Amino acid sequence: MQDATLIGIDLGKHSFHLHGQDRLGKGLLRKKLNRKQLVDFFANYPRCTIVMEACAGAHWMARRMASLGHEAKLISPQFVRPFVKSNKNDFIDAEAICEAARRPSMRFVTPKTEAQQCLSALHRVRESLVHDRVKTSNQIHGFLLEFGISLPTGPAATRRLPSVLEEQALPARLISLLERLHRHFKYLDEQIADIEKELARQLKEDDLGQRLLTIPGIGPITASVLAAEMGDGKQYGC
Repeated sequence: MQDATLIGIDLGKHSFHLHGQDRLGKGLLRKKLNRKQLVDFFANYPRCTIVMEACAGAHWMARRMASLGHEAKLISPQFVRPFVKSNKNDFIDAEAICEAARRPSMRFVTPKTEAQQCLSALHRVRESLVHDRVKTSNQIHGFLLEFGISLPTGPAATRRLPSVLEEQALPARLISLLERLHRHFKYLDEQIADIEKELARQLKEDDLGQRLLTIPGIGPITASVLAAEMGDGKQYGC
């Protein structure tokens, strides 16, 4: 039996659906495998091109497939959707990935390195912490406003809350609540600062990130975001 030269994989958490085609686009392969079976299958399969949608887990899988000697490519999901046939299912999705990959003008996503994925994870956690800090600060401002006290906007005013409470005659229970919120605000502040230090440390080890820092107007946070999302940067001339 002729081996498929192009295989599309519809990725799942536990199950993976494969559709394989020969050089002319004829379907030759159709399989459903779990994670271990998938790795074992490609460890013993002749070298081929493996294509997946760029989504959670795809970058690790692309690196794993490349380590087994295959050529791994990722496609943005928006470029796959036009090739999905009716009666959508996982095998049809895998076939659509193959069809999209065959287009000469298709643009592929560069698989991220482990370092880039770590940078991306740090940024997602930082974003969540910043959101929580803003929410906590807004609560503090809101409770104070209910008692006729208006603070300037911004985190700097929230950090001065203890001195504000000393100057105001407020109910003891409200003061206790505000002090609790202020401790939480300080905790979030410290966590954000720690993550930003870690981002700076990782950025020093990233060649693309260091080159981005040389661009006027780009600081460490923006540079690390771009370094995490730009792949190898070759498509941008970096």
